[in-house]
Amino acid sequence: MKKKMRVMSQKPFNAETPNQYLRSWITANKVFFARNQGQIPEKPIPLSDWSLTIEGEVNKPLVLSFDEIYRMPKAIVSNTIECSGNSRSLFEKKATGNPWTIGGVGNAVWGGVWLRELLDRSELKANSHHVAFEGLDKPLGSAQIKFIRSIPLEKALSSSLLAYEMNGEALPLKHGYPLRALALGWTGANCVKWLHKITVLDRPFEGFYMDKVYRKFQKGQDPKTSEVVTGINLKSIITQPEQSEKLGAGLVTVLGAAYAGEAKVERVVISVDNGKTWHAATFIGPDEPYAWRQWQFLWSVKEKGEYTLMSRATDTQGNQQPMNADWNVLGYGNNGVREHAVTVQITF
Repeated sequence: MKKKMRVMSQKPFNAETPNQYLRSWITANKVFFARNQGQIPEKPIPLSDWSLTIEGEVNKPLVLSFDEIYRMPKAIVSNTIECSGNSRSLFEKKATGNPWTIGGVGNAVWGGVWLRELLDRSELKANSHHVAFEGLDKPLGSAQIKFIRSIPLEKALSSSLLAYEMNGEALPLKHGYPLRALALGWTGANCVKWLHKITVLDRPFEGFYMDKVYRKFQKGQDPKTSEVVTGINLKSIITQPEQSEKLGAGLVTVLGAAYAGEAKVERVVISVDNGKTWHAATFIGPDEPYAWRQWQFLWSVKEKGEYTLMSRATDTQGNQQPMNADWNVLGYGNNGVREHAVTVQITF
């Protein structure tokens, strides 16, 4: 049975992907999670009216049409994007924000141009250190704060894409048509949609969405003194079976995904007894940089009762997914093993 996306808010529109659609290596466009701060444009902007401006600390400011960008050398990459607040509601201690479970993540194959190709054309000045993105979405609320984020120049030059295709189709309107920024391996907060302006700066952009949110701060701490949310944390999730599901005894196929942002997942282990023992899972499907690995574990269960299943990922540098994630006020980066445990009932 198909499940509808779980909508958390309409204005701005925020909705997560049902578990069943997380079981494929590619997440279909129509069920790919939606995270927005502003109002999605009501209709696509005509390409003849759209342009991309590159300005700031450059010697050659640019204004490029869509056709000019489309005719540039093309890049195709797979990339898993996760909402910074994904799994926020799984913290034992309440965190502020939309109550994401595990569905604020998805993997797609993106087509576009490397950001460095455009920045090279604009001839960066010696004091250029950050790249800010601005979209066409309209701010909501009385303060009318534009969603503008910047990333370090190093990230912009090394592994950032300007995408106009998603899974072989023109970028859908709700995912940023006609162009969006993708800082590969970084959270969705760094991947501005409906892109129309890039500003090269000598320092990080200063503003609400850089200084007050998308930072891992504790209660009473000045957000600007805390860590900025950038890369996706090492994490594994169980997508089958689902929480509180009732299953018959016998062979149970456990499915899941593991991802590590800019790093590479090396292995995933599974526990079916609340962490007492662990067993190796098997990877299935493609293995691409910046994209998640799908995995499965065949569990032979003979006795009825309640079982707690957990998965734990390790990357190629030896880093292990933590048993419990570090809490912060806005609930960013929840990658804890225990927070993502799934409890099921085995019956006869």
